[in-house]
Amino acid sequence: MTTATALAFSHPLADELVLANRTLVASADLRTSARFTDDIWELTPALHMQHNRALKLNFPVIPVQFRLPAKEYFFALLRNDHPHGQPELAMGTVHRRFSQVKEFLVWADERGARSLSELGQDAFEAYDAHISAQHNGATALSGKRAAVRSLWHYRSKLTGDALTSDPQIAFDDSPATADPTVRRGTRENATKRIPEEVLIPLLTWALRWVEDFSDDVLRAQQGWQEARSRALPRHGLIDGTTPVQRLTAVLDTYRAARRPLPALNEQVLQMHASAPELGVNIKHIARQAQIHHSTARKEGGYFELIKAAVAELGLGDTAYVDTDIRGTLDGEPWTDGLRWDRIETYVRLLHAACYITIAYLSGMRDSEVKHMKRGCLGVWRDEQGRPVRYRVTSQAFKGEGSPDGVEATWVVSTAAAKAVRVLEALQPADQPYLFAVPPTSRHYSRGRTNSAQVGSTTLQQLALFMKWVNAFCTSSGRADGIPQVNGREWRLDTRQFRRTLAWSIARQPGGSIAGAIQYRHHSIQMFEGYAGTSASGFRHEVEAEQAIARGEKLGDIILSPAPQRLAGPAADEAEARLAAMESDVQFLGKIITDRKRLDRFMRRNDPHIYPGQFVTCVYNPDRALCRRDATDGPSLPDCQPLKCRNVALTNDNKEAFTAWLQRLEASLANATVLAPYVRDRLEQQRDDITQFLAANSIPTGQPEQTQ
Repeated sequence: MTTATALAFSHPLADELVLANRTLVASADLRTSARFTDDIWELTPALHMQHNRALKLNFPVIPVQFRLPAKEYFFALLRNDHPHGQPELAMGTVHRRFSQVKEFLVWADERGARSLSELGQDAFEAYDAHISAQHNGATALSGKRAAVRSLWHYRSKLTGDALTSDPQIAFDDSPATADPTVRRGTRENATKRIPEEVLIPLLTWALRWVEDFSDDVLRAQQGWQEARSRALPRHGLIDGTTPVQRLTAVLDTYRAARRPLPALNEQVLQMHASAPELGVNIKHIARQAQIHHSTARKEGGYFELIKAAVAELGLGDTAYVDTDIRGTLDGEPWTDGLRWDRIETYVRLLHAACYITIAYLSGMRDSEVKHMKRGCLGVWRDEQGRPVRYRVTSQAFKGEGSPDGVEATWVVSTAAAKAVRVLEALQPADQPYLFAVPPTSRHYSRGRTNSAQVGSTTLQQLALFMKWVNAFCTSSGRADGIPQVNGREWRLDTRQFRRTLAWSIARQPGGSIAGAIQYRHHSIQMFEGYAGTSASGFRHEVEAEQAIARGEKLGDIILSPAPQRLAGPAADEAEARLAAMESDVQFLGKIITDRKRLDRFMRRNDPHIYPGQFVTCVYNPDRALCRRDATDGPSLPDCQPLKCRNVALTNDNKEAFTAWLQRLEASLANATVLAPYVRDRLEQQRDDITQFLAANSIPTGQPEQTQ
């Protein structure tokens, strides 16, 4: 809902609808949406992603002298009335731009400025020094500068007050801009990768929760919900039993197990230190007996029964859900029990584990993960009915040209498929979105504009998961916790999973096939499924990382001090291509210092040299034995290294061949235990490799074979 106040004078845009040129959600009515004169512009009617929180532009927080030009500026952004060269902005970006512009205008007001036109280069220099002193990161600093300069770009859209000079002049002269760690206008992926020392235990614990602990949490959640929703009988009878009989039966269960009665948790105990319950959790016992807790507290029969049981059995630590623990860790139950007052926490931890598993093992973006719905998991089976591949269907948004997104499909691993099933079990049957707020959440009953979990909640859950892992490991004396990085806890971000997966697959020896094997896929075609059917798929990110990785490896070859860096039938052509690459890219020391330049070079002038474990392919499609119908590079898994004329050999390749030869020799040393066919094939492989190495003047270090 918006509030309206009349402008001090008639404005030509006064009654204009600010969202008129935006595609609204089906439930929204343009006629009731925000108008230019409103103090608050609700953006939610134009938000199509289910995990977006409600957004609005609150103009009363803008100093009054700047409010009208600010409205005109954001009206142009929202109506897509852009000056030449200025891009259309998504609703979330507009909202973020409002915060950046507000910060600048509030600063200008505190400086005493009464109009935009009086702000000159000295003011821009002062503001740049102000935001630089706040220790903003490179991305935040760049965004704040871009917001100020955008006011200059849109000056023609402002009817009165506007900037009179370009702030970029001052920003270009800023000492912070000269800092090479501050990038402006770069399109390079600046998202951090999750360090391997963090990723391994993080994914391990996520898989433990999904595969081993989830059943316990799901049963505990079901018992918790049933107990809370159970209606108390009107006349006290349930299946012919009276309240006293049910209470006696519950207490007898504790006696039979010689189990102490549940105590009040620490917080409640402090609040009710003088209560007559002797510290016992009467509310939980009453819930088990299906009687009202006020009845159980009555002096006399009910309370005397409980008091006698406390005297006999004593008090335990707290109340637990009535479910057995089946999940194990190192052969033992992973926990003694699930506390009643921490069910919400257990579910949040399981939610986070499912997110980690799916986000990392699928390559899906956060918005794509959040739009998974019940029934999104499909299974391809073989003729025997065994699962061959799993696929997940969701909505893709980035690069699709539609605010509603398009349907896309991703091939996922067995672990990710299990996580999807766990999420379906976590949510009630009438909740379509798998990452909606779970029913155990204290905020579950609130009215919400978003159907799926917002990003900030996901980040909180990821931080909670890491904290729980380390606390559990500390209390259990385990050494597989999540370590600090440079003395600080690693801060997970939802974008890091996709970025890390792309980097990991690209950097595996042997290229994508190694990535396919590592992530438990059965064929290279399943790795291709990571890309999804979306135009904004995952494959191009992997290919970009592969190109950078190749460039770095080729840089190492160029810097090799060996007089003959390469051998093999394509060695001369490889040397020529490397020489051309060396003349175009500047290598300083062993590390390529300009990643962005290398990325640009590999995209424009790729030498098409592909280092692999056994060969370095100098790709020429007309003579390739792996594939003749494509020009986008070799298929290293299908390489025929002993026959192909595209083969060049680095020192690492030579060592891989000699190690392979040594393994063959070791196997043939026990030839008497080998079947004749197997022995014959191994001998043929040994002879072929020996001849190949000899033809390329590569010593094997093996003794001459005797007849």
